[in-house]
Amino acid sequence: MFMPTLRNSLRNAAIATLMCGTPFEVAAEEFRVMMLNAAPDNAKHINVFTPDILRIAPGETVTFVPTDKGHNTASRRGMIPDGATPWNSPLDEEFSVTLTVPGVYGYVCLPHYEVGMVGLIIVGDDMSNFGTASKTRQLGAARGAFRDLFLRLEEGD
Repeated sequence: MFMPTLRNSLRNAAIATLMCGTPFEVAAEEFRVMMLNAAPDNAKHINVFTPDILRIAPGETVTFVPTDKGHNTASRRGMIPDGATPWNSPLDEEFSVTLTVPGVYGYVCLPHYEVGMVGLIIVGDDMSNFGTASKTRQLGAARGAFRDLFLRLEEGD
């Protein structure tokens, strides 16, 4: 009777990996960001992304959901890592983006940018573009909204 040994098991796993790639596949998680006319917990806080700060691993997908009409999502120039692909979704359509380059991503709702509808996605542990992203010039209420998000990040949010 054949009794597998640890050495045989490891050898077989190595052979399977070389022949087939990884011995098992791990599905990346998908995250959802709601685009809302008002915050669920404060109706006075209008035009918001929920959550407004999101942490994901490289290769994971974020889906922006237009829960209310009149919103889109677009990466903010100067607020994504070098080598990352910018995005600009159609108005009122669900939109997914898979982020593979680690770093800080700032994004906005173009129709509501100047009233402060902004958000941040942190991909992985590399925040080397934090300084550049946090110093990007903003207009209107987006200036204060981004400043508050970056302060929350510095405080460990």
